[in-house]
Amino acid sequence: MLLLDLGLQGLVQGAIYALIALGLTLVYGLLRILHVAHAALFTLGGYVGVIVTNGTGSLPLAILLAMVSVGVIGIGVYRFCYRPLLNRSPLVALIASIGLFIAAEEIYRLVFGPYGLSFVTPPLQTQVEVFPGVFLSHARLLVVGLSVVIIGILAWLSGSTRTGVAWRATVSDPDIAASFGINIEKVRYLNFFIGSALAALAGVMVALLNNLVEPTMGAVPAYKALAIIVLGGLGSVRGTLVASLALGVIESFGTIYIGHLLDRDAIAFAFLVLVLMVRPRGLLSRG
Repeated sequence: MLLLDLGLQGLVQGAIYALIALGLTLVYGLLRILHVAHAALFTLGGYVGVIVTNGTGSLPLAILLAMVSVGVIGIGVYRFCYRPLLNRSPLVALIASIGLFIAAEEIYRLVFGPYGLSFVTPPLQTQVEVFPGVFLSHARLLVVGLSVVIIGILAWLSGSTRTGVAWRATVSDPDIAASFGINIEKVRYLNFFIGSALAALAGVMVALLNNLVEPTMGAVPAYKALAIIVLGGLGSVRGTLVASLALGVIESFGTIYIGHLLDRDAIAFAFLVLVLMVRPRGLLSRG
C-alpha cells in the first residue's frame, strides 16, 4: 500500500507541475522566450483564490476569477514587457522576465504582507478512500480531475480547431502563417491568456493543498518548471506532461527512500541532471 500511496501522491504533485509548466511550454514554443515571470502569475493566482474564497465562501468562483484575471494580466505582460523586445536577443527578454518576477515578489510582500495568507476555512479537506487503505483528500482529487480536463481541452483545442491550427502554424513559421491571413498578435495574446490562466489555476490548487500563499511561493516552482520544459524537450507539450508526472513520482518516492541524503528539491534536480546526461535533448526527442 505504501507504493500505491506514494505513486498517487506523486501523480498529484506531477499534475501541479504540469499545470505550471504547460504555460511556460506554450510561451517558449511560440516566442522562444523563457518566461520566468510565469511564476509570479502562479503566485498571484494563489492570492486571488484565497482572498475570493475567504470573501465569498465559493471556491469555484475563486478559481474562475483567478484564471480570468491572471490571464488578462498575462496578456499585459506580453504587450508591455515582451512585445517591445521581440526583435532583440532572447537574453534581453529573459533578463526582463527575471526582473519582473523579482519585482512582483516585492509587490506581493508590500500589498499582502510578508507572512502569507491562508483560508479561513480550508475547503475540500475531507479524506476519501480511493483504494483499500489509501486515502486522498477531495482537494487532491480535484487537482487531478481539473488537470485531466484542462489537458484534454488543450489537446482538443490544438488538434481539432482553427485556433489550434493557427497556433501550430505560428509556431512553425510566423511569417508564412501571417501570409495566409493568420493574425499573429491574436494568437500570441490567446497563448499568454491560456498559459497565465493555467498558472493561476495551479496557484489556487497549491494554496488549497498547503493552506498558505506567500510572496516567494513561486520561486521553487519557477526553477522546477524550467527544468521540466528542458527535460521534456523545449517547446514539446507531450514532453512537458511526461516530464511533469515523472518528476512528481520521482520526488514522492525519493523523499521516502533517499530523503535522508537529499531534500525534495535536490532530488528533482538530481533526476534532471541524470536524465539529461543520457538524453540531452529531452525525454521525447528524436535527435
